[in-house]
Amino acid sequence: MALTHFDAGGAAHMVDVGGKDATHRMARAAGRIAMRPETLALVRAGSAAKGDVLGVARIAAIQAAKRTADLIPLAHPIPLTRVAAEFAAADDPPAVTLTVTVETVGRTGVEMEALTGVAVGLLTIYDMCKAVDRGMRIESVRLVEKTGGKSGRYAAP
Repeated sequence: MALTHFDAGGAAHMVDVGGKDATHRMARAAGRIAMRPETLALVRAGSAAKGDVLGVARIAAIQAAKRTADLIPLAHPIPLTRVAAEFAAADDPPAVTLTVTVETVGRTGVEMEALTGVAVGLLTIYDMCKAVDRGMRIESVRLVEKTGGKSGRYAAP
């Protein structure tokens, strides 16, 4: 199996997707940020010094998915048809999980857009809460599922 972002001479290049069919494509990625119980209480209450942490992180995740091609050098700019960011808080251990779902009708998948959305959404939570908890940990950022394209469906085990 070869890496697709390198040519025969080993130089990096953008993959040519011109010959692929446009199909409905979806990718879902997730990750979490672990924090102290007191920090989670502030996030849940919307009383952090910078305001509604999850509301701002949702907008950041959506914006990041839309701007992925500006951040990942060989990613294609893709017209997205949907970006959704969903949060779930857990007490034991205290953490917030972010799941980002991205969809398009196009010639290449949206895995990078979903992953970028998760990473930036979680980084936004860190940024907004770092004044009270610098020990937060961003963990387990991963592709959960993808559909569409020649390779079909993938679901993480």
